Amino acid sequence: MVVRVYISVDIEGCTGIASFSQCGRPDSGHHDWPFARRMLHHDVNAAIRGARAAGATEILLKDGHGGCKNLLVDMLEPGVELISGANAGLDGMMEGLDASFDAAMLVGYHALSGALHGMMDHALVGGLHRFWMNGIEAGEIAASAAVAGAHGVPLVCVTSDEVGCAEASSTVPGVSAYSTKRGFGRYAGEMLHSSETGPGIEAAARRGVENRASIAPYRIAEPVTLRFAFRTTTETDLASQLPDTQRLDGYTLEFTRPDFVTAHRDAYTVFALSIQGRKSEAS
Repeated sequence: MVVRVYISVDIEGCTGIASFSQCGRPDSGHHDWPFARRMLHHDVNAAIRGARAAGATEILLKDGHGGCKNLLVDMLEPGVELISGANAGLDGMMEGLDASFDAAMLVGYHALSGALHGMMDHALVGGLHRFWMNGIEAGEIAASAAVAGAHGVPLVCVTSDEVGCAEASSTVPGVSAYSTKRGFGRYAGEMLHSSETGPGIEAAARRGVENRASIAPYRIAEPVTLRFAFRTTTETDLASQLPDTQRLDGYTLEFTRPDFVTAHRDAYTVFALSIQGRKSEAS
C-alpha cells in the first residue's frame, strides 16, 4: 500500500531556537545559524521517522523558510525527496502538494502575527503585518492547512511552540500537535531539550499519519476573500497594482478569488510586489 506524506518545513518553531538572529539565514548576521540548521534537521528527521512508523512509503519535503535552502539533502533521513530553493513555482510553502498525497504535516511553524507569547510570531512574509482569510485573521498554519484542504489532503501534524500548537488545534480539529517550547515573549521562552523533542515529534507524526482518515481536510469557503495589512504604505503601493485588487487604506488591500488555490497563488504575487516596494524605500 502506497501512503504519500507531504511535509512543509519552517524553522521558527524548531527545537531550541529563540530569535531570528539564530535562524535567519547562513550569513554573518546570524551568529547561531549552524545550531539552528542542526535543530531544523533534528526535528524534520524525527517527523520523517514518525511518518514512516505509521506506514508512509513516500515522503516529499518542502523547505519553506527564507530563501528555502536551509535543508541539506544529505542530512535528511534517506529515501525522501526535497523541494529546495525559491522564486519559482506557484504555491509557496506548499509547493509540490497535490491531491495524490494522503496526509500533510507542518514542521517548525510559528504562531500568527500578534499572538500573545508566540515566539517569532509574524504573518506570511516580511513586511506583512496582519492577514485575514474570509474575515478571520490567520497565519502560516491556517494558510498552509487551507492549501492542503483545497486538494482534499488532511493536515495531520504540526510542530511549533505552545501558542502555535494551540492555533493549529483550534484550526484543524484532531490534528496531532507537538510543542518544542513555551514562549514568554517574542524572543524568549523555555526550551525542551532535543533528547525530549525528538521522540515527541516522532510520536506526534506517527499519531497524525495513523489517524489521517479521521481528520477532515481544512477547507475555506469559496469564493475566497484575502486581506493584507502591510507595515508601510510603500509596500502597499506596488502590491495594490495587482489586477482586481482593492486598496482599503494606506496599509491594507484585499481581493476575492473563486477558489482558495487561485487566491493563495495571487497572495504570493502580492508578497513579491510588496518586497519590491520595500526595496524601493532605499532608492
